[in-house]
Amino acid sequence: MRSRQRGVTFIGWVFLLAPLALVLYCVIRLTPIYLNYMSIAKAMEQTAKEADAGNPNAAVLRVALDKRLDIEGVSGFSAQDVKIERSGNDWVMSAGYEDVVPMLANISLLVQFDKKIKLNPQAE
Repeated sequence: MRSRQRGVTFIGWVFLLAPLALVLYCVIRLTPIYLNYMSIAKAMEQTAKEADAGNPNAAVLRVALDKRLDIEGVSGFSAQDVKIERSGNDWVMSAGYEDVVPMLANISLLVQFDKKIKLNPQAE
């Protein structure tokens, strides 16, 4: 009688699917953080486009950015966390921050973000 094993055993499936489940869990936990970052980046870009038309200063940019962040529904981040500096004739808005996602027990994921946008209101 010829007998050959066919397919994957239950334990084989567990070893195959466990890493996939762990990666999927990490993606699910990180999705809100990346959506929040995309909202911050969008608010900064819209503020930069709006500021290019006028003659901005740091206070005007910060107020406009704060309104955009409020509209976007950004949580855990404010316009005060954004550096607004003058670099020659240009304004530079930069947001660098870290966010932590708890995973299991005392294991967490740390994600670092850095977004810089250069404004040039004098360009014609």
